[in-house]
Amino acid sequence: MVIRDMKNLLHKWDQEALLRAPEHDVIETLIKLGTVDCPRLLRHEAWMLEPTETIQQSSKFGRRVERRVSLLTLVVPYEGERILFFTRPSRYPKTPPSVEYLDDSQLRLTVEGELTDGTQVRKRFDQQLNEIERWLGWAREEIDPHNAKIRESVPSLVSRRRAELLAVRDVQAAVGFPIRKRADAAAYSVPVKRRTLRPSAGAPASQGERFVPEPVLAEEDHEAALEVLRHSRDALERTPSLAAGMDEETIRNLLLVGLNAQFEGTASGEVFNGNGKTDILIRERDRNVFIGECKIWAGPKTVEAALDQLLGYLVWRDTKAALLIFIRNKDVSAAIRSAIETVEAHPNYKRRGQHDSDERADFVMHARGDRDQEIHLALLPFALPGDATSRFRR
Repeated sequence: MVIRDMKNLLHKWDQEALLRAPEHDVIETLIKLGTVDCPRLLRHEAWMLEPTETIQQSSKFGRRVERRVSLLTLVVPYEGERILFFTRPSRYPKTPPSVEYLDDSQLRLTVEGELTDGTQVRKRFDQQLNEIERWLGWAREEIDPHNAKIRESVPSLVSRRRAELLAVRDVQAAVGFPIRKRADAAAYSVPVKRRTLRPSAGAPASQGERFVPEPVLAEEDHEAALEVLRHSRDALERTPSLAAGMDEETIRNLLLVGLNAQFEGTASGEVFNGNGKTDILIRERDRNVFIGECKIWAGPKTVEAALDQLLGYLVWRDTKAALLIFIRNKDVSAAIRSAIETVEAHPNYKRRGQHDSDERADFVMHARGDRDQEIHLALLPFALPGDATSRFRR
């Protein structure tokens, strides 16, 4: 496929499905459709079938002669698209390489005759493999620039197409005639800054009539909130004598103080609230648009339980979440690695996010039952001293 084909696919794509799907998934789908995976021989995984025999035919003085000879078969796995073996690159010899057998995952080469020297047989197999790889190398010289152009062009094509569709919906809304409302309509951004919350219209979220927005947290406000949490964590880690005397709920309340010192909401001066003993949340109407789940590290089950809670709270696309893990008197690096592995092993895990370090790891999860509804999760580990009683131990 060329860029023109990508544009045609986008214009044929159902508009509501295109707007409803996460932009990252649309981009990845188009790139997969538009790029070509040139085969790569896995020579280090090659193996041989049991020896067999075959009949060789020749002619001597006009008389046909047959003889039975040994036949050795080498099986070579490969990765990539089988069709490329049949596509002639611009630069190729008169006679392309041949194989005995080819399917979607392996090819087979044969050597036959009076086989008495293993070194010579290996040399003949290597010669055949080298010829195939040279053929594929010529093909790759043309495929790689094509793939690079597709990967470079598709993100902007998708972004422009979605912007075009949203612009038409903005015009439709401005015409003034009423639009039938649905409960599963659009999302709007809930700003969380040093001012009150004022919803603004955003992208449509589902099929049917649109523009009844569901609240989400703006990306810049999400990042600002995580930055406040990070600074609070650093302060706690630098004052271990204070942190050692705090239980989980006390730390949560301290984090709330820091957040509400920076942000305010419409109903009151506080936009970040506590719910139970562990949660930090923003609620707009009847929806949680940000959840911070606080957990004391007790092994992978800590993360499993927290994810189950978060996925129960968060069901709308582009909802933001933070998982705050308090690691006390443990191997912090090992705990962080284990926490990350547990998130990646979760059935709702889709991909890694932007940040990837011991200070913060980001993930994209999907809501239960719907891969298109994404949850952006930040994992923030806290390296803290022992619990409230540890300071009295000797």
